[in-house]
Amino acid sequence: MRGLTVATLFVFSLFAAQLLRIQGFDSAAVAEAALKQRTEKVVTPALRGKILSSDGVVLASSRARETVVADPTAVCTYKQKDRQKCDPATSDEAVDAAATALAPLLGKSAAEVRTKLTGAGRYQILDRKVSPLTWRKIAELGIPGIYRDSAESVPERVYPQGPDAASLVGFVTNDGKAGGGLELMVDEQLAGKAGYSVFEKAPDGSKIPGGRQGGVEAVDGKDVTLTVNSNIQWYAQNALAQQMAKMGAQSGTAVVMNPRTGEVLALASYPTYDPNDIGSAKGSLVNKALNDVFEPGSTAKVMTVAAALEDKKVTPDQPVVIPNRLKRFDTNFKDSHDHPTLYRTVAGTLAESSNIGTILIGETLEPKRLEEYYRNFGIGSKSGLGFPGESAGIFAPAEKWSGTQRSTVMFGQGLSVTAIQATSVFQTIANDGVRITPSLVKGTTDENGQFAKAPQKKSKRVISEDTATKLNAMLEGAVSDEGTAPAAQIPGYRVAGKTGTAEYYDAKLGKYSGKTASFIGYAPADDPQLVVAVILQRPTASIYGGTVAAPVFQDVMTYALQELKIPPTGTSKPQVPLTVTPEQAASDPRTLQDGKASGGK
Repeated sequence: MRGLTVATLFVFSLFAAQLLRIQGFDSAAVAEAALKQRTEKVVTPALRGKILSSDGVVLASSRARETVVADPTAVCTYKQKDRQKCDPATSDEAVDAAATALAPLLGKSAAEVRTKLTGAGRYQILDRKVSPLTWRKIAELGIPGIYRDSAESVPERVYPQGPDAASLVGFVTNDGKAGGGLELMVDEQLAGKAGYSVFEKAPDGSKIPGGRQGGVEAVDGKDVTLTVNSNIQWYAQNALAQQMAKMGAQSGTAVVMNPRTGEVLALASYPTYDPNDIGSAKGSLVNKALNDVFEPGSTAKVMTVAAALEDKKVTPDQPVVIPNRLKRFDTNFKDSHDHPTLYRTVAGTLAESSNIGTILIGETLEPKRLEEYYRNFGIGSKSGLGFPGESAGIFAPAEKWSGTQRSTVMFGQGLSVTAIQATSVFQTIANDGVRITPSLVKGTTDENGQFAKAPQKKSKRVISEDTATKLNAMLEGAVSDEGTAPAAQIPGYRVAGKTGTAEYYDAKLGKYSGKTASFIGYAPADDPQLVVAVILQRPTASIYGGTVAAPVFQDVMTYALQELKIPPTGTSKPQVPLTVTPEQAASDPRTLQDGKASGGK
């Protein structure tokens, strides 16, 4: 009896010590552990903000979606008397009834749903994109084992404009993460901040009424308003696609920009894809206007002429003697076609896009000086948009130019640019010589409806207003009947611009293959309001910028002028002499010709 008494007291002393520890020393920790066991935390995802065009059209938005899950070990008790366990005699009947009820709500066949309801394990995802209304209808069916998994629920991203703005707007992945384009570029503003809710649950998982609850509300992302005009974007995308089909081109881009502000009004890229079905995308997922590089060809000649004008090396009416061939180092350079010796002015050289004449003009400058002007125009560096994957192009420093590259750079070969860089060159000229960093975002709107403007973009003077005015007149000559792009003319409007035809370097083949055809211009020429650039890669029906790209420019520019209600100025274009006689060239001491060009030859 004494032994039993001692043993009993020992056991009770252990219970007492444990009780003292639990209720005294460790009471807070034990209570917290118990609370965690009966508490569930559910993440509440934030909705991504909308992406809107400048005219208020929704380009991307989010809508709530639920993930519906099935536990096959419970579904088999549907409409059965005993709902605690499956009865083999009635399980098939129960599953069939559940599948038949769920199928129309999930937009699937009964057979497809039944496969999930009889799957292995206790967790079968039936659908990840069920609307809240549809989920309520599903819940009302009262099917055991059918529930929504809030942890798996991701809001669905919707792109109402489909392929028309896909390469610009970008996409999100199935887990709601930004995958490219503007979705990735402004992800910090769009993403928002997820919240969570906490509640106490009973052993069967049900919510305890009156139990401890709490959490943090989700903060939805900000809406982002772009500079892009939805109508111009749509028109440019479709005009580009139609011309590519007509010309048998491999790819193409079209850029529309406001030269006074640097705002991008359209950024078309083809081939494209449907961001609403990213899993089936077969086209390019990048925006070729920002990611792809190419040799600009003759559109780059405006920079060579601008540099020579700005440094007072040439004047628009200065004679240039253009032979059929011009030898530099081990290469005989030629123009796009054979011709007898031509007698042109500097303006005529640009209007007719002579490679040989441009070399003679460019040789009035030292290579390093020419490089400085090109870089000031934005060549060799990213545009400043901040677009994901944007290329800086390829532009070697002058000291690394080979002998022939010294000449080819002057007429747009031996360097590579993006479409946005090429457009910015003409934006600079159209804006009286001031380059403005391009922009795509106007601002953001928060959950309180407060709009915040995007930071103002930087600007830099590249050439004087006088030089820009002279170039304007010369570029109008390129769009005249005597120039290379009469197809770019718009009735009633003065148009300035430049064609380009260059060799296309195919990185996959590791060699030149096909051509790049382009036209970049602006209107009205005497009061520029819009710049439009069109570039098509590897066209087969024709190869020249004046026949391949200029018609698209004319089409898109005409539509954009009408869309923005920009009237003609009603002024007459200046008369700039394009040709001289052999006698005038011989008697003028300023004449540029082989062996006589000054400067950095």
